[in-house]
Amino acid sequence: MPVVLDPDAAFVLNAFREAGRPAYETLTPPEARAFYLAGRLVTHPEPPEMASVQNTTIPGPGGPIPVRIYTPKILRKTNGLAPAHVFFHGGGWVIGDLDSHDVVCRTLARDGETIVISVDYRLAPEHKFPAAVDDALAATKWISSNAKSLDIDPSKISVGGDSAGGNLAAVVSIDARQHGPKIQGQLLIYPSTDFAMTHPSHSEPETSCLLTHSVIRWFRDHYFNSLADGDDWRASPARVTDLKGLPPAYVLTAGADPLRDEGDEYAQRLKDAGVALAYKTYPGQFHGFITMGKLLTKANGALKEMGDWLKALG
Repeated sequence: MPVVLDPDAAFVLNAFREAGRPAYETLTPPEARAFYLAGRLVTHPEPPEMASVQNTTIPGPGGPIPVRIYTPKILRKTNGLAPAHVFFHGGGWVIGDLDSHDVVCRTLARDGETIVISVDYRLAPEHKFPAAVDDALAATKWISSNAKSLDIDPSKISVGGDSAGGNLAAVVSIDARQHGPKIQGQLLIYPSTDFAMTHPSHSEPETSCLLTHSVIRWFRDHYFNSLADGDDWRASPARVTDLKGLPPAYVLTAGADPLRDEGDEYAQRLKDAGVALAYKTYPGQFHGFITMGKLLTKANGALKEMGDWLKALG
């Protein structure tokens, strides 16, 4: 059955097309980053106020990693320590930064009543695979090791992200199963899980909007050293055969998204492996919709549900 966009999503998509937005694959990575960031002025809702927002750096394998720490006005604490959510932004490992997902992180912090730490991992093509993975792992481990100095409960650290960031969150969760630290939950927002790109949603014409089939290949070619990288589970976490023992997961997918089928399949595999799963699909939305709350009311509802899930983790 062909994908039918919700009326508001169709309106936004048509507006973008009529505005003559250049395809990312026609731009250089620095141009694409600037173009992506500029779009937030049109699509992002007003940022929720926080008790504090701190920009700092933490040690990483390739040098200091910039992070942004969000502390909401209402913060759950036990014995003086709060939960924390480590967030990895989307953008195909090529674009995106702390500012591109600022409103998302603020909203999750407010609704989840949790500290959110957004991680500005290294981007390709300047830093190829697995640089982003190495930064995500290092950041999560450092936050856990230094949790109490950050007023964070080390037993209540969750990870999450959208698209490429969802991929990184899944990889961190898998790695932590064997090597630590303890991960309380994983929030996977239309995640990339398998670079085989053979699922039907990768070839349906209706899914080739905004995150088009061709721009996925553009991202991949910038991120990978060679196509063989796609066989590495750190790039394609779905290649891990055993998902038992992973932390509780919230998986969100969108109908008009090339990543829809691999996200749906990964969610089902988590459930089959006995992982506690909250699953939500938005059949009439396209990839990237959660950042567009100024234009898409369902984005705001989706973020509220994810914040509530983080809050329910305890």
